[in-house]
Amino acid sequence: MISIAQRNLKIFFRDRAAVMFSLLAVFIILGLYVVFLGDMIASGLPDIEGVSFLIDSWVLAGILAVTSVTSTMGAFGIMVEDRSRKILKDFTASPIRRSRLTGGYILSACSIGVIMSAVTFMLGELYILLVGGELLPALGMLEVLGLIVLSVLASSSIIFFITTFVRSQNAFSAASTVIGTLIGFLTGVYVPVGSLPEAVQWVIKLFPVSHAGVLIRSVMLERPLEISFAGTPGTMEAEFMRSMGVVCQFGSYTVENWLSIVILLGTTVLFYGLSLLNLSRKNK
Repeated sequence: MISIAQRNLKIFFRDRAAVMFSLLAVFIILGLYVVFLGDMIASGLPDIEGVSFLIDSWVLAGILAVTSVTSTMGAFGIMVEDRSRKILKDFTASPIRRSRLTGGYILSACSIGVIMSAVTFMLGELYILLVGGELLPALGMLEVLGLIVLSVLASSSIIFFITTFVRSQNAFSAASTVIGTLIGFLTGVYVPVGSLPEAVQWVIKLFPVSHAGVLIRSVMLERPLEISFAGTPGTMEAEFMRSMGVVCQFGSYTVENWLSIVILLGTTVLFYGLSLLNLSRKNK
């Protein structure tokens, strides 16, 4: 299993195009932020202190949620390519057990997702510091890294499930394009959740990975919120948190952080279970 994972890691990071494509949604978010998203959000806020720090932290949190999906999607592309080139059949004909082979692909995808997300996080923190913001405290960084791992596990399980139905590289490329385009909306990054119709908000909040975005935002925006909303009415901060997806609300009910964690863990177990069930059915 380890040898398969190591092989996949080498293949992925040698292919610069695959690495860049896995970050395509991140580049789209950054482009939108530079062109108009940052100004649009800032214009909706009063003249408050540290608004750039606040918005930069919000954008970075969203980018981390997106990266956990797109990077694992690029990693599972190796499995699809192996299947289309009949390499997977060669592996299954070898003494390698199917469970270890599957485990190798899952392990490599999760490793790639964590590595890419962690690098994105470190670069984002460095950018925030350089433009006048503050670094997260050590405990906050550890919390974000833990949430990155949780987000990658949930995201990779969904992508793996989708991959079990894909047989050709063209089909996977099409699926990757669709998912890469939609993921920014489904995590409330391209457009703040509060700006969307109520029905669309419900769809986004039901999407498991959106809970990863909420959890990461709750950690990364703790200090920026203290700075920006110091001395303002509590309702102003609460409205910002609701509209920008810092909290997840269904009507008057606010989803607690522990419940979002349970949702992500449940998603991981459910979709990996369905994926393995689908693979075992096809191998009969």
